[in-house]
Amino acid sequence: MTHELITISPIDGRPVVRRAYASEAQISQALANAQGAQPAWHALGIQARGRIVAAAVDHVAAAKDEIARAITIQMGRPLRDAPGEVDGFAARARHMIAIADDALAPIAGPAQPGFTRFISREPIGVVLTIAPWNYPLLTAVNSIVPALMAGNTVILKHSDQTPLCAELIDRAFRDAGAPRGVFQYLHASHDITQRLIRAPEIGYVSFTGSVRGGRIVEESAVGRFIGVGLELGGNDPAYVREDANLDAAAETLVDGAFFNAGQSCCGIQRIYVARGVHDAFVERAAALTQRYVLGNPLQLDTTLGPVVRARAAAEIREVIAQAVGAGAVNVIDNSHFKKASESSLKASESSCYVAPALLTQVDHRMRIMSEECFGPVAGIMPVDSDEQAIALMNDSPYGLTAAVFTQDEATALRIGRQVRAGTFFMNRCDYLDPALAWTGVKESGRGVSLSKLGYEPLTQAKSFHLRSL
Repeated sequence: MTHELITISPIDGRPVVRRAYASEAQISQALANAQGAQPAWHALGIQARGRIVAAAVDHVAAAKDEIARAITIQMGRPLRDAPGEVDGFAARARHMIAIADDALAPIAGPAQPGFTRFISREPIGVVLTIAPWNYPLLTAVNSIVPALMAGNTVILKHSDQTPLCAELIDRAFRDAGAPRGVFQYLHASHDITQRLIRAPEIGYVSFTGSVRGGRIVEESAVGRFIGVGLELGGNDPAYVREDANLDAAAETLVDGAFFNAGQSCCGIQRIYVARGVHDAFVERAAALTQRYVLGNPLQLDTTLGPVVRARAAAEIREVIAQAVGAGAVNVIDNSHFKKASESSLKASESSCYVAPALLTQVDHRMRIMSEECFGPVAGIMPVDSDEQAIALMNDSPYGLTAAVFTQDEATALRIGRQVRAGTFFMNRCDYLDPALAWTGVKESGRGVSLSKLGYEPLTQAKSFHLRSL
């Protein structure tokens, strides 16, 4: 078993971070610190906790340029886009801070003479947040901030691909004056992470990652009787109706498919288009895709960076090849993307640079339409009715988000009520609104984060029944 974390940058294949994994002594100390700090942290009250958490958020925002560069170097997102994640972190955090009073307020029972009855929302204790590399701040904030606001303490285990993000968040909390043990991080291997989940000090686990990873988390927590929040994968669909604004639909969906090199659990992978506008939509989407500049993400003219690992790039190429071999047509000219072409000619198996692909003449026998493909690829398929589109959108083991593009809100609502997904959009995609619950169905996971509902899994109900004599 390796004792060292090594982060390989997808930009050039060089190691950019080396860290020792946490020792057993460090793990035990972190758990003890978190458990020991929790009662006093809760006793501070919501307002005092909110001031400290808000100050930490301000420190994260102030370090935007440093954090953005760390994101780019570690996982390859274009530097021009990386600062937006810091802005999103701050926006979500501030929303969850703002609603904490309301979300955590006691629930009063109906008035009854001689009795005081209410339900309080009590902290669970110690929350373990396991965060992925693709959106290293945005995924982590969903549980960290509400957990702390509710009076819990937090231990963050970040991906080996983005360890600097954990360290920079930790620095922000230290600079904000958070008491020792309130927020901590541990660099942990898979084995160490499983040991953390099994630790009696941990009262809740928030995991964002793959379906396979979610199963391992659930298995590790079996018999512990603790809450486990799982935000897993997706193969998210969109439906472009005949009445849609095609220019807006194409622009939105191309961005939804290719932003962050398609490495988003709620990115668009399947696009169903009314047959009457199918060709016009494809023409617009292809033209927009050809404008991307694939290259070194540290250069500000780059709009599409590498995917996270060479192994991931190879898997994406396999998905495209399987579809094309089964009759799909890639309407994107790969020769336009020199970085992918040059890498492919030299040693495609070691390159992280993948040209974007839009595949037409696809069907659900192809992996692109039936499995999650974490890369810059989308399939486009014509449909003849709303009913056919709904059936195809639901023909998936996943159910994170879905979208419809139409001018008719009533029809959008009718379609949305029939599509099995945690979030349904009209004329939008690949977005999280912190005022709304973020959740999934089927293999996209279970549990809720964000919104007032996001406080519920991070607290436990406690009933008070007081009788006056």
